[in-house]
Amino acid sequence: MRSIPLTFLARVLSVALLSCATLPATAKTPAKVAAHPPGAAIASAHSLATEAGLDMIRKGGNAFDAAVAVSGMLSVVEPVSSGLGGGGFFLLHDAKSGRDVFVDARETAPESATPAAFLDAKGDLDRDRAQNGPWSAGIPGLPAALVHIAQKYGRLPLSTTLAPAIRIARDGFPVYARLEKGYASRRSVMERYRGTREVFLSDGDPPKVGETFRQPDLARTLELIATRGRDGFYTGETATRLLATVKEEGGRWTPAELSNYRVRERAPLRFDYRGWKVTTAPPPSSGGVALAEILQTASGWDLAKLDPAHRTHVLVEAMRRAYRDRTIYLGDPDFVKVPVSRLTSPDYAAGLRATLHPEKATPSELLPGQPAPLEDDETTHFSIIDAQGNLVSATQTVNLTYGSGLVAPGTGVLLNNEMDDFALKPGTANAFGVMGFEANAPKAGKRMLSSMTPTFMDSPGKLVVIGAPGGSRIITEVLLGMLGYDAGLSAQQVAALPRIHHQWMPDVISAEAGALDPATVRALEAMGHRVNAAESAWGNLQTVAWDKRGNTLEGGTDPRNPTGKADVLPVASAAK
Repeated sequence: MRSIPLTFLARVLSVALLSCATLPATAKTPAKVAAHPPGAAIASAHSLATEAGLDMIRKGGNAFDAAVAVSGMLSVVEPVSSGLGGGGFFLLHDAKSGRDVFVDARETAPESATPAAFLDAKGDLDRDRAQNGPWSAGIPGLPAALVHIAQKYGRLPLSTTLAPAIRIARDGFPVYARLEKGYASRRSVMERYRGTREVFLSDGDPPKVGETFRQPDLARTLELIATRGRDGFYTGETATRLLATVKEEGGRWTPAELSNYRVRERAPLRFDYRGWKVTTAPPPSSGGVALAEILQTASGWDLAKLDPAHRTHVLVEAMRRAYRDRTIYLGDPDFVKVPVSRLTSPDYAAGLRATLHPEKATPSELLPGQPAPLEDDETTHFSIIDAQGNLVSATQTVNLTYGSGLVAPGTGVLLNNEMDDFALKPGTANAFGVMGFEANAPKAGKRMLSSMTPTFMDSPGKLVVIGAPGGSRIITEVLLGMLGYDAGLSAQQVAALPRIHHQWMPDVISAEAGALDPATVRALEAMGHRVNAAESAWGNLQTVAWDKRGNTLEGGTDPRNPTGKADVLPVASAAK
């Protein structure tokens, strides 16, 4: 897809923020709206994944079957972003029962991963161990999620839903620029490991744009999952190879840790915003809590009456406070008490508003940074609606570019480096510049905190599925997308919106080039903000929406990512 000039995007963002205090989505509810979507819509970061999902719909599958196919394909064609060696979050809506469920397939810490294991001789964080090789890898969760969703929610067998991914892994796909560039940035790490060299240097040199990239070992691993389910990955041949590789490279996993991995089904987090019913990610994601805090804090201002600088100021101050709370309070709810109800309360948001000066930035160092008595871009997302009204918003990852860099020989499985998402040393920032304390400290079996924010927005007139990659910036990507939808933008306009971000520490507003005009930057600086107004573009938002009034479907895929695809399958071709 062609890129959209950022000068145009800046105007669109201005329209979105100016409009976000107009009449809410409930103001013009028609007498009659469609009962079901007129087909299926899928948006993902790669055309082969979108096509695989639509093929499952054609075969009589539902959105959940399509999700397995899309996820499996992304695990093949986006090793730079996700894969079987990683994990993810799947937000599902089952139309028949009306039930929403959050499938938590986040990786877990092995018993060996104590905080002390990640410190060097001087007591500082050993970043190489935290981000590269076997010690950086948590126990993978994505294979378990594919099996769980297929068996509990899908109609089709895994042998059908994983068939496209198996075929492309075996036959290959054309190397694209992000894959080549990502390898170049991680080459020194990836070529440490025999299994990685066997996959990525199979023809004697690194992947180049236009070459065909084949992964026969990964095809074999996918076949084992398709035929044996969980046992195709967590026990037997694949597990033996994974365990041997981790040990050979100096790490420590146990067979029990691998075989005992299970996904968790959790209740999603819900809140209201201007006539929208928002359903989103609960802990161990920080995304839903942060969205609720930011939107409810900012709702105290009529944003349409504010000039661009003051609108940005209000949003940034709300972001600052939400990310501070992320740092202090959030972690795996199976291990720590997370004050979700308090942090997402409108009363708590009112308290945060009372600390926000309308004309001056609050230095982040003045917000308490110690526990109170209360808690990269290289990820991928896809969004799905089917003709029954089933929904999937899924974000999956191996964390940083190409994860740990370590492929287990004979499996094609590239392991994640999600251990860096723990607070390995309290108060020390990770690769995304965010830090944490005891709530997110590693413990055996614990799931590291995440920013992944798969989300649904529902109003009487429109239903939206939205999400994005982007490390700690995922939350603000989704936030701006939600504001765009609330302003009446199309799915594609939402995906193309320019981006701003603040995460408490470091104390700086990040903005894509052109997202903030020079006058706005000067006004923000006069308020005391530090602004980096010329950052490279980030993120890869994928969204689909159903207009219930006109009974139409649309999809939006991020123009920053030329491999992405959003497509709609009309009801005549989609199984109901």
